[in-house]
Amino acid sequence: MDHEIVGGFVLLAIVTLLSVIQNAFFASKVEHESKSYNGKTLQRTGAFERVFTANQNCEHAYPTFLAVLWCAGLLCSQVPAAFAGLMYLFVRQKYFVGYLGERTQSTPGYLFGKRIILFLFLMSVAGILNYYLVLFFGSDFEMHIKAITNTISPLLLIP
Repeated sequence: MDHEIVGGFVLLAIVTLLSVIQNAFFASKVEHESKSYNGKTLQRTGAFERVFTANQNCEHAYPTFLAVLWCAGLLCSQVPAAFAGLMYLFVRQKYFVGYLGERTQSTPGYLFGKRIILFLFLMSVAGILNYYLVLFFGSDFEMHIKAITNTISPLLLIP
């Protein structure tokens, strides 16, 4: 495979593979908790329910995350999209761990994750709009869009 072509999406692939590892970690937590549940202790039932629900919530958002990650990276700019993807994985980990404690501890991770998804979505839309501006009007704003996304992406670190 051509190194130049692979260079255009290798960071996105790395983030995707890290997310697969994270999903496996979440699934192992559910499996571990289900094995420790013996049907007699109500506390373990609550723990299993929390782990199971946290895993389900993360799984429900996963396809959306992958779609906007790849669209933003391929249509707009790979580096800020991959950075936002890594941030999303950290936030999802915080959400998962927070959900295992008090459910209110998971709220910051949930809200932060929504903001990252919105950023990736807006990057995707900017990439699509730029494509059509080039196609219909010959105006290419790719460098401006990349400069803006590279500047804005570190702001995702602010909670």
